[in-house]
Amino acid sequence: MLSNSARRTGVLLALSLSMSYAAQAAEPAANDIIVESNTMVPMRDGTRLSTDIYRPAKPGRYPVILFRDAYGNGSGATASARKWVDNGYVYVSQDVRGRFDSEGSYYPYVFEINDGYDTQQWAGSQEWSSGKVGMIGDSYRAAVQWLPAHLRSPSLTAIAPRVTPFNYYKDVVYSGGALLLASRLDWAFYMSGRTGQSGFDWDKMRQHLPLKTMDKAFGYNTQHWRDWIAHPSYDTYWKVFDVEARVGDIDVPALNVGGWYDAFLRGTLASYTSMSKGAYSERARRGQKLVVGPWNHFAGGAISGSPLTFGPDAQVNFHDLERRWYDHWLKGENNGIMQEAPVRIFVMGDNRWRDEQDWPLARTRYTKYYLQSAGKANTTSGDGQLVTRTPSASQTNTYTYDPANPVPTKGGNLLPVSLGAGPADQGEVGKRDDVLVFTTPELTQDTEVTGNITMTLYAASSAPDTDFTAKLIDVHPDGKAYNLADGIIRARYRESIERAVLIEPGKVYEYKIDLWATSNVFKKGHKIRVDLSSSNFPKFDRNPNTGHKFGEDAELRTATQTIHHSRQYPSHIVLPIIPR
Repeated sequence: MLSNSARRTGVLLALSLSMSYAAQAAEPAANDIIVESNTMVPMRDGTRLSTDIYRPAKPGRYPVILFRDAYGNGSGATASARKWVDNGYVYVSQDVRGRFDSEGSYYPYVFEINDGYDTQQWAGSQEWSSGKVGMIGDSYRAAVQWLPAHLRSPSLTAIAPRVTPFNYYKDVVYSGGALLLASRLDWAFYMSGRTGQSGFDWDKMRQHLPLKTMDKAFGYNTQHWRDWIAHPSYDTYWKVFDVEARVGDIDVPALNVGGWYDAFLRGTLASYTSMSKGAYSERARRGQKLVVGPWNHFAGGAISGSPLTFGPDAQVNFHDLERRWYDHWLKGENNGIMQEAPVRIFVMGDNRWRDEQDWPLARTRYTKYYLQSAGKANTTSGDGQLVTRTPSASQTNTYTYDPANPVPTKGGNLLPVSLGAGPADQGEVGKRDDVLVFTTPELTQDTEVTGNITMTLYAASSAPDTDFTAKLIDVHPDGKAYNLADGIIRARYRESIERAVLIEPGKVYEYKIDLWATSNVFKKGHKIRVDLSSSNFPKFDRNPNTGHKFGEDAELRTATQTIHHSRQYPSHIVLPIIPR
């Protein structure tokens, strides 16, 4: 129950335009809204979180839609609340701890576990609540749905996370052991205060070394940035908020939504697959749905500035989708949503939606495409080929990786999206001598690639530590080449993300590069291409090639990289081919 003081400080507003002063004494219409702003909801440690409540004026108990936010003090809440209240829900919008009007100090993720549970319990126990709570939101506002889920609040009935991480080491801060520099640098400093910080010279900041002094070099004292740099391996720091490790304790249906070019695509796919197989109950396992479209982190609409368009069907109204979801789970309506296919993906190239029964697709034919070259695969003018037969000749390709002149990021699964998240022509990148290019002949028929993509690379370096990158590209008949997926591996993490082991210079090692996933039809006349290099900056930090402790280097060294492709060292990419 709300305290008397909370009720006194709340603001009761009638937002229905049809309501007149004379009619206020009458029984309110069903679509009138009562708003209680800045209600201070206490957490278990006494910290109070600012919470806005929008509920139907007509007395009754209603299911609750909970939106926990780190980015805006009720920004846009009224419009969203209107839609939910008009359909018989209470809408609750809360500032997370340490942000805007909420008390306490902000630190990413860790407080969302207990605060999320406490808020769910509070929302389910109010006099206007039916006891059933669902959550909505994207990105961080999706993370706050998953983080407390293993505590199994009796009030939490279903969730609808969009573009969400699942393992915060793999999905948010590090990928393949490399720091997701642009994403985390921008976000860490934006989130350094109670409100969003701005006015940074991002280009200058991304160049700064050593990484561990980044915050102080630019006048900040950002503890979470320093902690991320201090924990480059997957250790106990990350296990505190690793949702993926706790799926066996999670008992909640989830509508998982992601984008092929979203920075958290891996997390969205892992959410669905992990929960479908290993959730706490059969109800939760069967209650998973997956929707993936041709989107970046701004899921649902066209990618701004993209050279490729995917047609009007690519745009999705998430409110309508989420309303059907919650009409079923919170109101018990048999509206057919759970009889529909559990997986819905947008197949690029064909530019159409398709329903599937599983992910990855059961009919997938995992096909190896091997690297082949006479030793001159550098640039798109080189002799690199991508073939399905096992190589017989023993060949190598070499290039020099200079961290002072890294390969620039061009499109991809990026944050911030302003870096050009999405498809981008790789023409200029392919002209660099430190990029090896391997391409198939023109395809004689449409070839669909839908699923998870991995690269196996046999390589040696002159350095004690370095990086290797891989990128899957669709080459169009006009010569334009658009990225689909990419990945990286830091040599010291080739064996395990939990333990760093340097390499012996000159020795050949096997590297596994996770390129995450895509769904694309390479059309007849197109070519499949793979680019290899050692940098993708500023998406990833530059490996200085020194082998020194992470984050402490201001020194940069060049490295000579040798890629092997032979019967003994059959470097290849595995593509998930779908029969047409």
